[in-house]
Amino acid sequence: MRILVIEDEERVGALIRRGLEEQGYEVTLAWDGEMGLKLALGGGFDLVITDIVLPRINGLEVSRAIRDALPDIPILMLTALGTTDDKVEGFDAGADDYLVKPFDLRELLVRIRALLKRNVVASPKQASILRYADLEMNLQTKLVTRNGIEINLTPKEFRLLEYMLQNRERVLSRAEIAENVWETHFDTGTNFIDVYINYLRKKVDKSFGVKLIHTKPGMGFIFKEG
Repeated sequence: MRILVIEDEERVGALIRRGLEEQGYEVTLAWDGEMGLKLALGGGFDLVITDIVLPRINGLEVSRAIRDALPDIPILMLTALGTTDDKVEGFDAGADDYLVKPFDLRELLVRIRALLKRNVVASPKQASILRYADLEMNLQTKLVTRNGIEINLTPKEFRLLEYMLQNRERVLSRAEIAENVWETHFDTGTNFIDVYINYLRKKVDKSFGVKLIHTKPGMGFIFKEG
């Protein structure tokens, strides 16, 4: 497996490369966003790890450009910026996971394995179009409509809605959503999941009479009519 690491701190980059190579990964290191983006778009990588604060082109712009050109490649962000707003911005830029510095190398390896596994394991029998009430989601074209009106979603909003559609009319806990949409665990004190649910509500429910996303106090959320 080939991994691209975009990290401007030489010591951190060297530690990551050594740790990954010891696990059998082939690692290429880029010291700035411009070089990293050029290498990523050149193809051949199975996963990209990028910092956010980078010279020339920041990691958010790098992530957006990679996601536009290579929609299926997993992107993991490593950064010292760890607030909920920072994480939301990272996911909105196309990141699949987000790890705050300083971090334990063992946790990084777990995140990498989860992202690579998710990218390899796909269900060929999965329906390409999901429908519920007047909402329709095309998994191939990434087009979402409700009552014929197109709804523009960020990559993580799309994945969250996809999971809720696949588990409609069933209560989903915050922990379950975190594990299945982000494949990670969030601190119980964070409102991260609620932030994304609210984003989704504004786009999916606000302009329509019938609400589809509902809160179950003390339990989680449920996607259903009425």
